[in-house]
Amino acid sequence: MKITVNGTDTDVAANTLAQALHELGYGDQRVATAVNENFVPATARDAQELAEGDRLEIVTPRQGG
Repeated sequence: MKITVNGTDTDVAANTLAQALHELGYGDQRVATAVNENFVPATARDAQELAEGDRLEIVTPRQGG
């Protein structure tokens, strides 16, 4: 299905947010996620279903100052 990941159209086979993160190479990394501008906590990613056209934002923590 086609979704938008961080502003880029992307095709994924995943049906859930957790599956999409794995498919996109994030594995077990600590990231913040939102689907259609709604924050999704890590504990809810397995249950968060994705649909054609969804907008996924993935934010990775950065160090520095």
